[in-house]
Amino acid sequence: MIVAVSLEDRLAALEKRLAPLEDAESIRNLKARYAAYCDDNYNPDGIASLFTEDAVWESKGLGRYEGRDAIRDFFKSASGIFTFAIHYSLNAEIHVDGDTARAQWYLFMPCTLGANNQAMWRAGIDNERYVRVDGGWMFKEKTSAPLFNTPFDTGWAQQRYS
Repeated sequence: MIVAVSLEDRLAALEKRLAPLEDAESIRNLKARYAAYCDDNYNPDGIASLFTEDAVWESKGLGRYEGRDAIRDFFKSASGIFTFAIHYSLNAEIHVDGDTARAQWYLFMPCTLGANNQAMWRAGIDNERYVRVDGGWMFKEKTSAPLFNTPFDTGWAQQRYS
């Protein structure tokens, strides 16, 4: 027995399959904008614009900041902590569930510490939650856990944490 499927039903099924892929791509672009703002001397207004009003940003060693204003205030001084940085966000594992999503990323970050002008290697794991706001994705929570933080000239084989 052949069952006819209407064009509308086929289009609805296709849209249902494509929506999570489009959402995941939008989240990748959000993460790329975050990295670009960080690498632009930690642009505090740009970074804050990517977070919801009640978002949380946390990184071991750097602190926990609750709310967009607190996140902005932290990033106003971040360019003094890191005078140079390049954020590589790798191996994204993104899970979309309607208007919410979560992801895990690996971070690799060559950088320079402002306190002593020391070149460093940093790596960590970012766990993030997102929400859809007015049709676009925003950070709801961003938590970073370090894997290593070591001087460039020493390398992580000799000294994993500095």
